[in-house]
Amino acid sequence: MTRVALLWHMHQPFYQDLATGEHILPWVRLHALKDYYGMAALTREFPSLKVTFNLVPSLLVQLEAFAAGQARDRHLEVGLVPADQLRESDRQFCAEQFFHAHRARMIDPFPRYAELFATREAGRRRGNAAAGFTSDDLRDLQVWHKLVWIDPIYADRDPRVRALFAKGRDFSELDKQTLRAVELEILGRVVGEYREAAERGQVEISASPFYHPILPLLCDASVFLRTNPSWPPPEQPFVYPEDASEQLRRAVALHQRLFGRTPAGLWPSEGSVSDAMVPLVAEAGFTWMATDEEILARSLPRTFARDADLYRAYQVGDGKATVACGFRDHLLSDLVGFTYSSWDPQAAADDFVTRIAATGERYRVQRGGEEATVFVVLDGENAWEHYEGQGRPFLRALYGRLERHPTVRTVTMTEACADAAERLPAIHPGSWINADFYIWIGHADDRRAWGQLSRARRALEHATGVASAEALNAAREELLIAEGSDWCWWYGDDHHSDHDREFDDLFRRHVRNIYRALGLPIPEDLFVTNITTMPPKVSVVPPTGPTAPRVDGRESSYFEWLGAGEVTPSATAGAMHQVASVGQRIAGVRFGFGADDLCLQVATTEPLAESLAQGGELAVAFLEPAGTRVAINSAHRDGTVFRRTADGTWLEADWRDLEAAVDTVAELRIPFERLGLREHAELSFVVTLRRSSRDVDESTLTVETTVPGRGTGRQAWRA
Repeated sequence: MTRVALLWHMHQPFYQDLATGEHILPWVRLHALKDYYGMAALTREFPSLKVTFNLVPSLLVQLEAFAAGQARDRHLEVGLVPADQLRESDRQFCAEQFFHAHRARMIDPFPRYAELFATREAGRRRGNAAAGFTSDDLRDLQVWHKLVWIDPIYADRDPRVRALFAKGRDFSELDKQTLRAVELEILGRVVGEYREAAERGQVEISASPFYHPILPLLCDASVFLRTNPSWPPPEQPFVYPEDASEQLRRAVALHQRLFGRTPAGLWPSEGSVSDAMVPLVAEAGFTWMATDEEILARSLPRTFARDADLYRAYQVGDGKATVACGFRDHLLSDLVGFTYSSWDPQAAADDFVTRIAATGERYRVQRGGEEATVFVVLDGENAWEHYEGQGRPFLRALYGRLERHPTVRTVTMTEACADAAERLPAIHPGSWINADFYIWIGHADDRRAWGQLSRARRALEHATGVASAEALNAAREELLIAEGSDWCWWYGDDHHSDHDREFDDLFRRHVRNIYRALGLPIPEDLFVTNITTMPPKVSVVPPTGPTAPRVDGRESSYFEWLGAGEVTPSATAGAMHQVASVGQRIAGVRFGFGADDLCLQVATTEPLAESLAQGGELAVAFLEPAGTRVAINSAHRDGTVFRRTADGTWLEADWRDLEAAVDTVAELRIPFERLGLREHAELSFVVTLRRSSRDVDESTLTVETTVPGRGTGRQAWRA
């Protein structure tokens, strides 16, 4: 007999910005309507099937909130607005955002949805995606963008959903409300469906660390140098195994609350393992975990023989704390995840089960009759959009063959790992992808994010015993969220999606919220995108000559800024980029070079003096050369300089040669020597305006330029 342990990993990152309450992307809600409900419900049709579902806590708490009607995202809210009341910005949002579905499987099969897609594409070619949509079109789009995410099982059995599919077009506002009622009903059934499946004995529910962090990198981020010693080291050290332990303890507590039992097993985020995380997993009460076969190949003290070594569980650890570990069959898992979607469902199921049986037979021959255990682990939601019928025909065919097969039986992961005997005293550090951590910390964008996270972690440490318990708890929650793996998944040149910018922005929001909760100045680099592979393009008017303004906070003379460069929020292309928030209040920044100093002028769309009088602050933080921040507020209208120490702490500096003034505009003169600027040097700084220390809608402009060389002519910075 060959045992097969199927583990479907159900995961979404934490999309909510705790400062505003908004969920930035809709994937928890939409996948819940289909995969999170349907994958569990499907097991009812196969009573002798056994399968393991890994449910990530960051997904579960968001599911709870959406089911209770307590969560909101813009896709949901715009989708419920009466179509004839949509603002122009909402019409554009519908046209751009309501087609995020697999075109071949989820748009083209439905004539009305495909028609609406064609309307959007025609509008895009004319420069306005929403141009061709009537209010009736938009109402149909509001329905279809959600309707295609309803699980096929529900769609087949619920008369309300069947009626909407049959109607197809010319939907009413009442139809939208009906679909919303169905949505809430499904959301409310998801957790209970898994709990009931577990109570039937069919399903085992395992966990991941709460916010899905890479545990080895929390224990020591420099562990990635073990596999790639030539990579640059982390920008800042990050060694916080206590954070890894807390992420595990929280996961156990949530599963106990939702499912009435503690999880026996752990899918460590992205299958990431190391020696340092094993005792933490054991201490948290987990008895098994899983990762990829390539990790096993690099951990064995002998040459890896796949047919003889892969198909059994091992004990991992040095003897003081051990955990059983199953290693996924990479080939079989990837066939389901990436290949079978283009096959006939029956043929794909036949091929998979035939391979399982053949694998078991080869193992028995190699091991003298020993029973094989094949571990198949992959995402339980993302693949099915690419399959016919959202994967349900394939899964029904697969589950049926597994139930009936004479030499193959399904087992839970706990059953599969129960007889782990051979010990691995050390385990190779790496993830399920390439047995390393490159995707999460290998690219410069990743390392920049880890540096920002590390500095925020130290700020939290320094605030302990100083800030209130409420502030510390809020900051710590944001820290744990920011430790999640998904933010760095989208950095670098490995993966791209339509939502890279949103993931980057959400990571930086969470890190900014750490400082905000502690009442500390927010580093301005957290307002600048970390993504360098697709930098935003905006124009810059470069300096045309030396600048020597009178620093008085007024437009004293037309000529004093005549040679300066300028950037405004309306700029669209060129060598400088901006990151501007909604409600941009910075009208523009002028910058120029005098004989020995940098000159800046900041204009705002509202009276600057009034903003400062209400507790606001205007700050200029230098990213290149790094380490200087100048802040102007009502108490220090002539500017306060802060310098960053080696450990990331900002200390006030006494720069008597700084000039700053605020009136109708803000003006500054900063000596080159203070900044460490030289001719031809790169210069980058961020200008930030906040109405108050609690402002969550900061306005920013980022300036990147080069200091001119000393010479003559209009381009010279010294006449």
